[in-house]
Amino acid sequence: MEAYDPLDLNNQLCYPIYLCSKEIIRRYTPWLNELDLTYTQYIVMMYFWKQKRSNVKELGKMLMLDPSTLTPLLKKLENKGYLKRERSHKDERNLDVSITEKGMELRQKALSIPERMGKCIDLSEEEARTLYSLLAKVLTNVEKEMESNE
Repeated sequence: MEAYDPLDLNNQLCYPIYLCSKEIIRRYTPWLNELDLTYTQYIVMMYFWKQKRSNVKELGKMLMLDPSTLTPLLKKLENKGYLKRERSHKDERNLDVSITEKGMELRQKALSIPERMGKCIDLSEEEARTLYSLLAKVLTNVEKEMESNE
């Protein structure tokens, strides 16, 4: 084994993960352009299609997005009429976000996207579950390691 083998791209797990992420998001782009959404806006909308309402802190934690990213993103989605932001009635310091009727209508237009992406990725259901499980484990481990270093 060469001394610098650990630095070879072919020995890096992060490299194919990075490439997959980049290429998958690139593949989503034309479909999301039809909905006038960025990929990050799309994952926010998927969250709200299920949750209907949340506060910004919960949303940020779930999607691993910091407030400096989330605030302009939520403003844009509110300007498009998909979300509504308002100060919490329980605690004025918190911002509650809820999906609008227009935002719920967008869900129907987005319904074909996961199937289209599934055809592009072309994994069996079992392979997809295994990959999801492994990636979730990686994220959990990275988060634990980050927390232990804080």
